[in-house]
Amino acid sequence: MSISGIMQLRQNFFIILLFFGMVLSGYVIILQSRTDVASVTPWSAPIIWEGTFDPILIDSIYKQHNLTIATTVFALGKYTRFVKDFLESAEQHYFVGFRVHYYLFTDQPESIPEVKMGENHNLTVRKVQSLNRWQDISMSRMGKLEKLIENELANKADYIFCLDIDTKFYGRWGVESLGRLVGVIHPWFFDAPRDRFTYERRPESQAYIPAGEGDFYYAGAAFGGLLEDVHQLTKTCREKLLIDAANSIEAVWQEESHLNKYFLLNKPSKLLSPEYMWRDINGKADQIKVIRFSNVAKNYAEVRPNP
Repeated sequence: MSISGIMQLRQNFFIILLFFGMVLSGYVIILQSRTDVASVTPWSAPIIWEGTFDPILIDSIYKQHNLTIATTVFALGKYTRFVKDFLESAEQHYFVGFRVHYYLFTDQPESIPEVKMGENHNLTVRKVQSLNRWQDISMSRMGKLEKLIENELANKADYIFCLDIDTKFYGRWGVESLGRLVGVIHPWFFDAPRDRFTYERRPESQAYIPAGEGDFYYAGAAFGGLLEDVHQLTKTCREKLLIDAANSIEAVWQEESHLNKYFLLNKPSKLLSPEYMWRDINGKADQIKVIRFSNVAKNYAEVRPNP
């Protein structure tokens, strides 16, 4: 059977799983809804916050299905310094009790520290070419994720999350985050009016979103879903990035701009609150009861290869 056929069979199975999971976990969300934040989108997708799900119940639903979650990170140049904290904190908080396979792309495999993996958690390190601009590193990820899904993951994983490496886990990130197509609300804009969102505003770019349009502003540092859906996302974004490059234009926030355009046209089936992508330099916010995953403070001028 072809890769696309295998992925379609998996998609059909997990749509059924998601339906029954949503019936049960959705009931919990209703019982434990919060009044201080939006817990559902205008297109009826759940937004996951602390207090909107029962972790014991939702774990019991998903543990019956022997899931594997592929997780990709990129650590090029000086970003290898963030690998140890990322992996050690992930092993404490990230899909604990479920199968996880990390795929770490780096130009310096020899610099990757050994980190003890928990039960059913594995790490694969892949060497990639060094790049001179952080913008090019960012934009190259979509193509590598597309090929990874096409060439390797059809028989090895059920879901995939694509995360930034300069981050650290501080709390549970579990199966409540799983969905067909998952976006994470950016911590800078979760309570900001739409006219402040930093979408690409130049019509010449394939990432263009006109003023007055848009639902949420999504973080490029974390997204995921079922393999087929993330494959389509990465394929589309790669193609749009190449069109922009051919026209000598670079979207304002590179792949994040194209991700936001994709999510505007292809609504995520689940949104994760900024609990799942905070920033260590952010101040406190009353709505954020738990910080689960956060971008660590750093000197960008020191760690990036270019301004």
